[in-house]
Amino acid sequence: QGKGLFATKNIRKGETVFVERPVVSSQFLWNALYNYRACDHCLRALETAEENAQRLLGKSSLVLPHPEQCSIRKDLYQQCPRCQVTYCSAECRQAALEQYHQVLCLGPSRDDPTHPLNKLQEAWRNMHYPPETSSIMLMARMVATVKQAKDKEWWIKAFSQFCSKTANEEEEIVHKLLGDKFKGQLELLRLLFTEALYDEHLSRWFTPEGFRSLFALVGTNGQGIGTSSLSQWVHACDALDLPMLQREELDAFIDQLYKDIEKESGEFLNCEGSGLYVLQSCCNHSCIPNAETSFPENNFLLHLTALEDIEAGEEICISYLDCCQRERSRHSRNKILRENYLFTCSCPKCLAQADDADVTSDEEEEGEGETDD
Repeated sequence: QGKGLFATKNIRKGETVFVERPVVSSQFLWNALYNYRACDHCLRALETAEENAQRLLGKSSLVLPHPEQCSIRKDLYQQCPRCQVTYCSAECRQAALEQYHQVLCLGPSRDDPTHPLNKLQEAWRNMHYPPETSSIMLMARMVATVKQAKDKEWWIKAFSQFCSKTANEEEEIVHKLLGDKFKGQLELLRLLFTEALYDEHLSRWFTPEGFRSLFALVGTNGQGIGTSSLSQWVHACDALDLPMLQREELDAFIDQLYKDIEKESGEFLNCEGSGLYVLQSCCNHSCIPNAETSFPENNFLLHLTALEDIEAGEEICISYLDCCQRERSRHSRNKILRENYLFTCSCPKCLAQADDADVTSDEEEEGEGETDD
């Protein structure tokens, strides 16, 4: 688990505990396959809410009411002039350029399959099918950040803040991430990673042990990021002050829209990625969490919000499981946590259910490797 995070003052239910920017983040490579479009730096969705809904519904004629409630500003978009990567603003383009993009910019080699970075990304796509649980490009941005930095030691120290695991634990985590053939896959990834990004200041990260450690760090500390212009539009519509009849009509339209989208596109509704957050990674797990993470600004800014009153000195806990998983038996919850995070939970709920039979129902067996983080 994390190192533990404790409240320094009384926090009321619904209050924002903190807003945090990631040390580094990256969108998943599968976004492009599903035609998702997100800012390459902050992961803000680049489609309008209407375009988002049209794509997910497979219906280009769909028209959303209240289009003024969509906050997407396409007139602000900018591209890297060399590789045409798209950003939501000049600020994001500049931030990426200053932190890591100079190293990772493919320039005219963007579509060249023999370029080392393209070879690395293609290998990852062939190894780790969606949904991704981490991304090789998050690791690439970590290396690129250090390579570009004037104060390399500061960044190396920043990345060392995240929890590291023992060699045995790292092997288990990597095995979980890559599947049964992980040893050969991991070595291939390491060789391609080295060819594309080697830096003598980070030579340890490119050794077999160091690369496995880096992989495990990203796998256990990476926080999933989901952004959606459609959900932003829905929240904005919810806040509208409308006459009762109009409110009922709008709510019915939105409910039906989500039902139709789920039927057409399933659960992959957001632009998705992952990031490393210093404070969030310190939060321990509880099956009855008193706080939760969200991304209400439609970008990589993580908001931690209190689910109940938290007293000064009390530990702030989030759940590493999704809502459905938290409703399963203690045995099932701990099976998921052991597989994905290598610990057995001892939260009040698990302690209270300690004498329950270690039985997992058929329903609980389905998809229990999936987690929020």
